[in-house]
Amino acid sequence: MTEQAGKPFLYVVVCAAGIAAGVGELVRAARQRDWEVGVIATPVAMNGFFDTAAVEALTGRPIRSAWRTPGDPRPFPPPDAVVVAPATFNTVNKWARGLADTLAVATLCEAPGLGVPVAALPCVADALAAHPAYQESLTRLRGMGVRFGDPYTGDPRPDGSRPEFAWERALDLLDQV
Repeated sequence: MTEQAGKPFLYVVVCAAGIAAGVGELVRAARQRDWEVGVIATPVAMNGFFDTAAVEALTGRPIRSAWRTPGDPRPFPPPDAVVVAPATFNTVNKWARGLADTLAVATLCEAPGLGVPVAALPCVADALAAHPAYQESLTRLRGMGVRFGDPYTGDPRPDGSRPEFAWERALDLLDQV
């Protein structure tokens, strides 16, 4: 656990999916469970997929999306755990193959090597989830110790409503680590 504030520090990695608009629910739930939270978003997610100002107000910290320069201070302490939610097809596949071309994916690539527990809540359409590369990625990441929640497609129900995204499930998965 980090020494700052005496609370464990959670990195929340946010990817570009429509459901990302609800990431504040995860931040609030984590804070209720006594986590300090820092958010790292993919560059595309920063382009209107969630309310960045509202999330910064919830965490009290800037959202990170780009690497800092060598002389800049680290804006977050080292993580005690990492959650990626929503975890998209693109991010899961890049992560499993070690393609750390964004701060978000680099953070995910590094966490298992540091012994930091990682939980992921996939948000992937059924057609993409059936792709062999995605299935191989899940197998590889599970082999690295990543805990996955049930997949979420966002497909509408017969009545037109969409199922809730299980944000708190990520925190439950970390409790199992």
